[in-house]
Amino acid sequence: QVQLVESGGGLVQAGGSLRLSCAASGRTFSAYAMGWFRQAPGKEREFAATISSSGERTYYAASVKGRFTISRDNAKNTVYLQMNSLKPEDTAIYYCAASQYGVPADSRAYKWWGQGTQVTVSS
Repeated sequence: QVQLVESGGGLVQAGGSLRLSCAASGRTFSAYAMGWFRQAPGKEREFAATISSSGERTYYAASVKGRFTISRDNAKNTVYLQMNSLKPEDTAIYYCAASQYGVPADSRAYKWWGQGTQVTVSS
């Protein structure tokens, strides 16, 4: 069992930045790939970014590539999502998740999920 708790969401103006954190507890954090997903009102949950268990590999959705950076600190059992140049369309609930597989973009590959943190970008 892996417990995940997100933090760092909030209200920011377009063009601003936020850093999300996801603290993990339970099983060995460094054994899992970690991903960030988001769900906007009335839309399906979508992939944003993922990072391998070691942190050596990352993969981003086209919509966030170049603006968002995923990173992890295995000593602190935490994964981060640095979000820059935020746009109103980035408004969503952001979820972190843990997977036993590579760097998956498919939400079905993730077994454990956090409760989410709200990010709102005003225009």
